[in-house]
Order: sequence, then C-alpha cells, then structure tokens
Amino acid sequence: MAERMLQFVRLPQRPPEKRDAAARSHDWAEVYRPFDPAAAAEQASRCSQCGVPFCQVHCPLHNNIPDWLKLTAEGRIEEAYEVAASTNSFPEICGRVCPQDRLCEGNCVIEKGFASVTIGAVEKYITDTAWERGWVRPPKPRRELPHSVGIVGAGPAGMAAAERLRVKGYQVHIYDRHDRAGGLMIYGIPNFKLEKEVVLRRHAQYEAGGIVFHLDCAVGRDVSLAELRARHDAVLIATGVYRARDIACPGVGLPGIVAALDYLIASNRKGLGDAVPEFDSGALDARDKDVVVVGGGDTAMDCVRTAVRQGAKSVTCLYRRDRANMPGSMREVANAEEEGVRFAWLAAPEAFLGDARVTGVRAVRMHLGLPDATGRQQVEPIPGSHFVQPADLVIKALGFDPEDLPAMFEEPALAVTRWGTLKVNHRTMMTSLPGVFAAGDIVRGASLVVWAIRDGRDAAEQMDRWVKAKAAAEAAPMAAAAE
Repeated sequence: MAERMLQFVRLPQRPPEKRDAAARSHDWAEVYRPFDPAAAAEQASRCSQCGVPFCQVHCPLHNNIPDWLKLTAEGRIEEAYEVAASTNSFPEICGRVCPQDRLCEGNCVIEKGFASVTIGAVEKYITDTAWERGWVRPPKPRRELPHSVGIVGAGPAGMAAAERLRVKGYQVHIYDRHDRAGGLMIYGIPNFKLEKEVVLRRHAQYEAGGIVFHLDCAVGRDVSLAELRARHDAVLIATGVYRARDIACPGVGLPGIVAALDYLIASNRKGLGDAVPEFDSGALDARDKDVVVVGGGDTAMDCVRTAVRQGAKSVTCLYRRDRANMPGSMREVANAEEEGVRFAWLAAPEAFLGDARVTGVRAVRMHLGLPDATGRQQVEPIPGSHFVQPADLVIKALGFDPEDLPAMFEEPALAVTRWGTLKVNHRTMMTSLPGVFAAGDIVRGASLVVWAIRDGRDAAEQMDRWVKAKAAAEAAPMAAAAE
C-alpha cells in the first residue's frame, strides 16, 4: 500500500482539465474534460488511507471512498466500480453534481497543506468507465417475489428505492407526472453539470431490469393514492418539493419576473428537443437581456450559468449575505465568475421597477449583524444605501417548499409537519397511513441529490421489512389452521 498510496506528499492535486471559460460559456457541454486513466490512478494514489476516513463519515451515503480510491490507484477499475455501486445507486451522478467541497473533499484529512484528493472526479471516472465497458447491469433479482410496491416520483429518492426493491425481487411500479424519469435530475439541473443522457440511460437500464414506469401519470389526477394502496403491498411517496418560495416586494407580479424552476425546466426541455412556447416567445429566454438572479444556492448558480449560455447581455446574482455565507458550492461560484457572472454580495431586493414589464431591481446594501438562535449571522439593511440594478429578466431562486399533498392526493389523513413536509416515523419512514412510506425532499425539505439517494435506499429497507412482516402475520393463522 505504501508504494501505491500516500502519494500526496509527492504529487500535487490536479483535477481534470477545465475547459476555457470563453469557450464553454457558449455551449452546454461539461466544464471538466474526462480524466485520463493514468491521471485518475495518480490522483487516487494521493489518498492517505487514514484510520478514520472523514471523507466517508461526511458523505451522506457513507461511500467506501478510501477503498475505491485504492483500487483505482491499482488499476482495478471494475472492482472499484463494484465498491462504489454497493452504497450508491447513482455514483456517476454524484460524481458530477455533489458539492464535494462541502462534503467528502472538504473533510479530506490532507486538505490542510496538501489540497484534498479529487474524490468526485475519480468517482465520475470510475463509473463512466464502467458504463463504457458494459459493467453496469440492470437491477435483476435472483428470485421474484409476489409482492408489488408503488413509488410516487421518479426522482433520485424514488429511483434509488426502486433499484433496491427490484434487486430484492419486488414488482416495482414508478408513477411520475412528468414525461421523463429523473425528476429534477432531468429537468432542473442544466446539461453543463449533468448531461441528460446520463439520467436517461439509467431509466432505460431500470426498465430492462423489470421496473415499470407510468409516466405522465399524476397522483390525484390520473390515479388516486387510495387506488395505489389497493394495488400495491406498500407505497412510497418521493415527490420532491416543487413549490417556489416567493418574495414580498412591490412589483413582484410584473411580467419578466419568473421562478427559477420554470426557467430551468424550459431551458432543459428546449435542450431535449421539446416544443417550449414560453421559451420561443422570449419569456423564459435570457438572450440579449440584462438578467438578475435573486438567491445564493446551487439553483441560483444553475440559473446564472444557464443565462450566460443563452446569450444574456449581462448576468448579476443578488445575494443578501457575503461569499463566505453562501449556501451554494464555492466551486460553482468560481465557475460562474469565470464565465462572466457578476455577484452583488450583501444586497437584497426591496422592489421591482417597471410599468408594462420589469426594468430593474431596487436593492439595498446589507451588513452582517449578530448571530441568531442557529448561530448564523443576521442581515440588516444599511440606511441610505439603495441602488438600482437594471433588469429585463429577474429569476427568483429563493428555494422550494412542499406542495399540499393531502389536497393533491385527496387524502386528508396524510399528516404533514408545520413546514408542509410529510410527517413520518423517522425510525420506520412510514407516514400516518399504514403501508405508505415517504423519502427524500418531501420529508427533509429541499436538499441534495445525494441525500435523496440515501433516503430512498433507507426507505426501501424499511418497506421490505414491513411487507415481509405483514405477509408473515397474514400467513400465520393459515398455517395454524392447516395443522
């Protein structure tokens, strides 16, 4: 191991080559070029193989990162993929979209002084190699079970649960209101971060494994939750959260002010070749416009970088805190700055200006005050610091809240929390309805893809346990009667 690993003292960190900002800002291809196999092995060998792997501890999926780094350094890529896939349903997606700088790489023990191992890039390399060489196989069970499960939502939580349950032998049916599987992975995340083919090939692979998809099928419109409960032995709700948070400012209803998800879905659909009237009309197209994005999370970064690629005249991100307090990935912020995005730190909108449509945002400078109960510094306006930021298109990227699922599903007994998320027993992941489970953002609130995968896999284990216990309880009286 000493020969292959612990090379951080000799080798500097070298991520995959980043495409030039001037070139990449005009297309939708990925920012980073593929890892060369020799470079991937070399960078993997920088791992210190520490006794307490904080990269693994701080990964929501607790991926066996030191193990697959060592296997990669040794050239044993197929084994590395098997280790990565044993804990992660979509390692090729996490390698692309996870904020590694806040999770595994940000907690790498060699980060202080030597720069972290490029964990995300190696993970992407391992899995892309596995797909190229045909090592990724459909989720087929050793034996079929008579039980069926219904999953509402084809996003990362629903898909991860479906894969786990199918491997166990269940008859799995996924219901989704959209016309493609993937949820926000297909419609919310832009192509330059996650190519759509990466998601679509998982859909095809799952169908090949026997998972049945019911697309363009909305629960509450095309089928009721009661029908799904009667049809399946257990049901998982993994709808995600889609209702955009709004801002209470004068002029917020002016034409030209749009929600982030509407904007991103239109762009992604256009890239997929769909007819998108709202884009073709110019309402959701940033070309030749002064664009202002309000917000500071990863969704805001997706919006500003999408606007650049659509040919915006200027792109400004308005965020009420400073760079250090920004919730989005610092890597994404750096990429956006390279591509020409201007950040107005410590600035909050007060009003939207215009008559027939928006023409600008009146904002006020902020300063960070005392910490609140959570320990985060409060923001307070600076008197007399108002300014106007010209805008032809304003995109609100303020986060997402749950939709009213009890009303949508016509199931008032489905209990929710005071935040509108589904209330579950966190030990069993079951909702207030027997046999109905929930996972992902609809339980924890808007979060990361990797957390949704973790929740989906955990929910699958709990559903399997519950279905088998129920079947055993129903079979016991029959067995006793037969004796």
